[in-house]
Amino acid sequence: MTHVARELASQPDCWRRAAGMAGGLAGQLPASGERIAVVGCGTSYFMAQAYAALREGSGQGETDAFAASEFPAGRRYDRIVALSRSGTTTEVLGLLAQAKGTRRTVIIGDPDSPMATMADDTVVLDFADERSVVQTRFATSALTLLRAQLGLHTDAVVEDAQVALAEPLPTGLVECTQFTFLGRGWSVGLANEGALKMREAALSWSEAYPAMEYRHGPISISTRSTATWMLGDAPAGLSDEVHATGARWVAGGLDPLAELVRVQRLALAIAQARGLDPDRPRHLTRSVILSTA
Repeated sequence: MTHVARELASQPDCWRRAAGMAGGLAGQLPASGERIAVVGCGTSYFMAQAYAALREGSGQGETDAFAASEFPAGRRYDRIVALSRSGTTTEVLGLLAQAKGTRRTVIIGDPDSPMATMADDTVVLDFADERSVVQTRFATSALTLLRAQLGLHTDAVVEDAQVALAEPLPTGLVECTQFTFLGRGWSVGLANEGALKMREAALSWSEAYPAMEYRHGPISISTRSTATWMLGDAPAGLSDEVHATGARWVAGGLDPLAELVRVQRLALAIAQARGLDPDRPRHLTRSVILSTA
């Protein structure tokens, strides 16, 4: 069994632990009313997008999400929250170094990483750290922690994750040649992450869009070899429009975070069918560390 397969399957237990931590982190995580920015790279950036939409949507404060390399240097926040599994990503380290006048909170997997020493508040999810290059459980556990701190996590989410791991994948998906993931609100970030998993682990052509934007051009790529996967509730009539293109429609009946687990499983299944090693995806390393010379 690959590292990513084991780590993927451990998510329900990791989510329980992460949610259980939330109540003991008062002051270390953003308080209601704070104006914050959430940053990350790759998968962590997409989790930042989901958290930002959840926090602002629940009325707990203005929340922006940025790729660390695109943070607007002149903008002021009460706090910057950085997500990083390794704690070594060059762009995030650089941003934290430049933001000394702003409270900095980091959520990391490795307590001995450089990022831990640069923060005002450090939250360690070492139980969710991973050996695989492809992220699964760390990212979803970090989002679960933040979701629980907002009061938006329930045991039903973990139960849905168990269903996502146990149920067979929809038939015919492994044979598809193109995948489109759709989201609404906070699940747009999860759709972006689902598409990234398909590219990283399975080398598949994949895209992601807000569900209402899919009609504005992207639907034109849909054919009989396409799967369109909705994470969360679909807009009225969209499934019929996708069916009319000949594409497969996958309705996201589970909690969107649990639905992402099903996407992770699909990426792994396609990788295995194609003889790929999902633990060592092409051109990727566990952390992107750039030369500053």
